[in-house]
Amino acid sequence: MTGADDLRFSWELAGSSATYRIADGASEHSAHVGYCTDALADLLYAVTGLYGGSSGERVSFDLEPVEMRWLLRREGSDVAITVFEFPDGVTSWGSPDETGGTLSWSSTQPRSALGHAVLEAAESVLREHGEAGCLEKWMRYPFPVAALQDPRRLHRRGDDCPHEQCRNHPDATDEREG
Repeated sequence: MTGADDLRFSWELAGSSATYRIADGASEHSAHVGYCTDALADLLYAVTGLYGGSSGERVSFDLEPVEMRWLLRREGSDVAITVFEFPDGVTSWGSPDETGGTLSWSSTQPRSALGHAVLEAAESVLREHGEAGCLEKWMRYPFPVAALQDPRRLHRRGDDCPHEQCRNHPDATDEREG
């Protein structure tokens, strides 16, 4: 496992698609995601699931025709992130996780690092484009404002995030003081 500060994630809108990049101190992975699914919302909901009773979450991104599938498995306070590429999303969508795909990237990171990186990327997209601009670029789905709320709150309350903007946010202290 690499250090928590080594995890980097970005989500950049470009036309009717997005490019994500995820990297740790050892390797990097990126993909160009099509707008056919509510991809950023799906990722935010998966991160939210890691704060509850779920032992793992699955997110599929449509790369037209390729499916890029992220498996997020909790291992104590860490999350094993495994990314598989399936050559034909039409036939692979819904198939067993490790069957027929090629491993594209993997890393094990603290849940706090993953939560922070995904939240920062989503918030950066919202700051840069605004809700209307996101809908204009993504076309099919609006910016996932509702999907952002729970992981943001859960991360700030439950992760003891080392980043100042999370530690000093009102969400971070409400539960700790009560």
